[in-house]
Amino acid sequence: MRREGRPMAGMAVALRQALVWLVAAGALGLTACSSSEDPVQSWTEQQRRQAKIGLQALPAPARFEPQEYDAQSGPDPFDTHKLTSEIKLASTKVSPRMAAELNRRREPLEAYELETMVMAGTLQRQGRAVALVSVDKLLYQVKVGDYMGQNNGRVVKIEEGKLELREVVQDGAGEWVERTASLQTRESRR
Repeated sequence: MRREGRPMAGMAVALRQALVWLVAAGALGLTACSSSEDPVQSWTEQQRRQAKIGLQALPAPARFEPQEYDAQSGPDPFDTHKLTSEIKLASTKVSPRMAAELNRRREPLEAYELETMVMAGTLQRQGRAVALVSVDKLLYQVKVGDYMGQNNGRVVKIEEGKLELREVVQDGAGEWVERTASLQTRESRR
């Protein structure tokens, strides 16, 4: 039993010696880092001395002169009628391009919502792609440039199993914005 215990004791002594050397090396390394002539520190100080600060003084703020509000003769700042009339006026101003879009003759597929339409497929007619669209148990041939849907949707691209539209709709503020929509065959959705 004694012979088995001696190698363990020798290993413990070796571990202690390694630990002592490690602590000594760490202490030596820390003293080397705390040298008073650190090149990074001296470079930082030199750059700080050479830096030129070119700040201009801000102008004095303008003095605020409060004005008295006379509720009897002045406009009501919380008048909702004035605000709604301004919004209506802004929404009635339509660009010439949008006016032409709104005043054109409507096509048959514009009577239906885009969600009620089903794309049945595509075919080629005189070298051009034509989409087959089914709505209300009727089949329509749609080509690029045709209109469909209730949001002024104009067909801009027809591919195998898919057609893309450019719709023009009013946003919450009454502005006319463009957005894209698409219609796909059931096979291409999978």
